[in-house]
Formats: sequence, structure tokens, C-alpha cells
Amino acid sequence: MSLNVENPSLTAVLAPPPLRLIDDQGRAVPQHESGGFRLPTVETLLDLYRQMVVARRFDVQVTALTRQGRLATYPSALGQEACEIAAVASLAPQDWLFPTYRDSIALLTRGVEPKDILASFRGDWHSGYDYQQHRIAPQATPLATQALHAVGLATAAKLKRDDTVALTLLGDGATSEGDAHEAFNFAAVWQAPVVFVVQNNQFAISVPLDKQMACRTIADKAIGYGMPGYYVDGNDVAAMYAVISAAMDLARSGGGPTLIEGLTYRIEAHTNSDDPTRYRTTADVDLWRGRDPIERLEKYLVSQGALTEEVRASILADAETLATTTRECMTEQAVIDPLELFEHVYSTPRSALAEQRAFLATELDGDAAASAIANEESAR
Repeated sequence: MSLNVENPSLTAVLAPPPLRLIDDQGRAVPQHESGGFRLPTVETLLDLYRQMVVARRFDVQVTALTRQGRLATYPSALGQEACEIAAVASLAPQDWLFPTYRDSIALLTRGVEPKDILASFRGDWHSGYDYQQHRIAPQATPLATQALHAVGLATAAKLKRDDTVALTLLGDGATSEGDAHEAFNFAAVWQAPVVFVVQNNQFAISVPLDKQMACRTIADKAIGYGMPGYYVDGNDVAAMYAVISAAMDLARSGGGPTLIEGLTYRIEAHTNSDDPTRYRTTADVDLWRGRDPIERLEKYLVSQGALTEEVRASILADAETLATTTRECMTEQAVIDPLELFEHVYSTPRSALAEQRAFLATELDGDAAASAIANEESAR
């Protein structure tokens, strides 16, 4: 008996249209096409619009600073604002966010100061913000490791009967990692209050989605783990907010995890060291620029009379103020103590680590003394 193996490249044709509440032209979709989700209020959408505009201005400013050499690296989220802003807006104060290295605008929207977000990208510190204060885990560079951490925290919250949900952001490439499989599986088995939001920007650095998997959508994988899965237009902040909020409510009420895929696109390069022209075309980028999440929502809000020129000017002014703050904080020279390397490693100091710290301290003292002598001789 022979098998009829279909061409894997045809699987993309079979993918269903993603769920959306506002179409590319800024029009509300008919109720029968909304998948049972309601369009958020105009007031909520205007707030989401404000946050997306401010976040994009921050992202553009940081990208410019990186090109000037004032940061070591920066992964832009330009074009992915709807996914990240909707995710943060769905969080309650007691909830935890588990971000990736690309989710700086999510941290910004959650209340982290620009200088604290950029500390790690400039090389000043491993992570510059207080995790407990903001209830945000460190931005994860290894793919999918934060998903396991999210499941762990969510399971602990369930055992302690805390009213806490963990939300973790992942990229499409992260779902190809074993850690993602383990996180999905354990979350479903334990019915952990966790929500997985996959920002499918269609490239794991340079590897397109159809080279990573043969399934129709990432959301389809949810059924194999025994949890709900949603395939959403990731450039429609209204749909992303409605679906993520519903998933958070389900998790909080004891309904377990949800996997949400937001179909979006990374407009900028993977990082400043990447050359995206080697693996994608300008025409493809231009196509997705035409599906801009901010412009889409702007059209809808204008049609509803909610986004006036006065309101727009106020939002842009806030965005420029933030950009100025971001530039100024990057002109400040960080004061770095090399001995901080040894802090926060173990709750109880180990003797080996103490010996290494003492060795470095001696070296630093010697360097300081040599520098002082050199300065004295130079002054004579």
C-alpha cells in the first residue's frame, strides 16, 4: 500500500482566515464573522490606540539609538504592536507577564521606565527592572524557556489559591523548541492558569514558518495538548484584546490554559545585526506595511468620531515626550560595579563564589592603585 503524500507547501492554502473584529479598511466585521467575540468599547479601543502609538515611537527611537551605536543591540517589534499592547491590557495588577527579548514595548506599557528596559540592551546590567514590583519576569533570550517558567508560576498560584494568571509571549520560532512542547503539555495536564500568546511574525530570524512546521496554523497544535486554541489576526488589536481577555478570564476561573496565535509581521530586521533582504522581499514587507495595526484602528476610531485632531495631537505629544526621555536617559553614563556579578546568584553565598569575588576585588584594587599612580605622574 502506497501513501499519497501531499506537497507541504500547499498547507498554507488550507489555513483558515484569522479571526478579526476590525478589517484592514478599519471597518467592524459583521457579528456572524466575529467568532462570538464582541468588539471592545470605543473608549477601550482609544486607550489601546494611544498605547500603540506611544509604544511605536519608543521602538523607533530605540532603533535609531542602536544604529547610532548607543546600544549594543535591539530587537524591534515594529508592526507587532497590536499583539503586545492587547496582551498587557488584558492583565490584572496581580498577574505576571513572561516576555521575550522582543517584547520591550510590552514592558513599557506595563510601566517599566525606558532606562530600566534598555539597561540590558546597553550591557549595563542583566535586567534593569524590579520583577516583583512590575510582576514581569526577565526578558528571555533563549527561546521558549520563559513558557516553562510561566507554567511553574501559574501552577504555584493555583496550589496557593492565588487569583493570579501568567501570560507568556512567544514567537513562532519558539514553538519549534522542546521547551514550548513541555510547557504546553504540562499546562494542560495541570490545568494551570496560564495563557500562551504566540506572535507569529512568520520568521524565526530567517527561517519562514513553512520550513518550521507543516500544520495549517500554530493554533491547531492546541488540540493535541487538550486546550483551546485561537488563530487571530495579530494586526487587529480589537480581536487580540477580546480573545486574550476571554482566555485570561477562563484561566482565572479554573478553566486552564489557552494557546493564542496572532498572525502578524516583523517590519524591521530581526536585530540591528540582521540583513532581512537575504530571506524576504521588499514587496512582502510593503504588503504588510499596508496592514499596519495602528492605521487600521485609526480608521475605525475616526469613523466613530472618537479620534479627533485634538486627541491625536495629544497622543503624539505624549509619544514625543517619551522619545525625548528615552534619548536623554541613554546619554547618562551608567555606574557599574563589577562585583555586582556575584550578587543574587545564591541566597546563601558559596565559598567558591566568595573566593572568586575576593580575587576580582584584589585585581580591581590593584588596577585602581596603578591608575592613581599613573595620574600622579602625568600631573607632574
